[in-house]
Amino acid sequence: MSNIQLNKYFAIWHYLVLFLLIILVCVGGFTRLTNSGLSITNWDIFKGIFPPFNNLDWDRYFNLYKSIPQYKELNYGMSLSEFKYIFWWEYLHRLLARIVSLVYFLPLIYFIFKKIILKNNTFYYLFIFFLFLFQGFLGWFMVKSGLSINTDVSHFRLAAHLFVAILIISLIYWSMINLKDQNLSINFSNISIFLFVFLCLIYIQIIFGAFTSGLDAGLIYQTWPYMNLSFFPEEVSIHSFFSYEIIYDQSHVQLVHRLNAYLIFVIFVIFYYFNLKKKFPYIFNLNIALLLLVIQITLGILTLVSGLNIYIAALHQLTSILLVMSILSLIYKAKL
Repeated sequence: MSNIQLNKYFAIWHYLVLFLLIILVCVGGFTRLTNSGLSITNWDIFKGIFPPFNNLDWDRYFNLYKSIPQYKELNYGMSLSEFKYIFWWEYLHRLLARIVSLVYFLPLIYFIFKKIILKNNTFYYLFIFFLFLFQGFLGWFMVKSGLSINTDVSHFRLAAHLFVAILIISLIYWSMINLKDQNLSINFSNISIFLFVFLCLIYIQIIFGAFTSGLDAGLIYQTWPYMNLSFFPEEVSIHSFFSYEIIYDQSHVQLVHRLNAYLIFVIFVIFYYFNLKKKFPYIFNLNIALLLLVIQITLGILTLVSGLNIYIAALHQLTSILLVMSILSLIYKAKL
């Protein structure tokens, strides 16, 4: 096989892995939104590939679910058909995770062996594979937090699980847009440094979005722009805002999620305005990023005021991925 063909397959591999990762995160979002994440209480790496095939298997899985607090306190009396609904979401999420890991790892070994991946980039791709393994551990570590005492998973572990998924997508996308010369370095100009810091703000926003989901903070103050009748909820004070409550309390977490969204929007609009005046050479990418930012904030508001419509919430999560990718594209353009 010629190098031209191998390079073509190398590019297709990037696109395929990225596509599967985005699908995986979307399914993970629906798994969370439907409260399906605790439906499978064990972690069978190999045996867990196969779903229940008969009534005996279904009863075994259902009985295991009946033993955890979520069933006893929240879903007591659930029928087997209702259990199957949440089971299939979690099963699909785990199955996709296994598939995308294999789709990444097996061709990776081949491309390294064929020296399609430059030697100085080998560690970069192996690090991504390590993140895949770590992500699998985080997934189980997250589920474990909801099996014994709590009726739900730890919002910290949920946020870590989501953030690592976004990080993997970021790294895959960065290598994909650098396929032409495989130069994975970043040119630290003033613009790229700003965009990198801005990207970190988006990552923080995604983490607080996971906190909001994990704490069910979106179930309170389902109005906008006010939280009830004021911009700041009455239980939030200057003292409490600078305490641990900003990562534990529902009101504080939702407020931080809102405030950071406003901050991100204002910063980017200012950046957009000044670069528009300077005739920024990659205005198309700038426009795409701004459009995605507006859509993302709009979907966030609609998610809240709709009473957490799961389809709008899923689109809100998907757009956050596209927004991250758009900023990475701007960082790439800034180094040319």
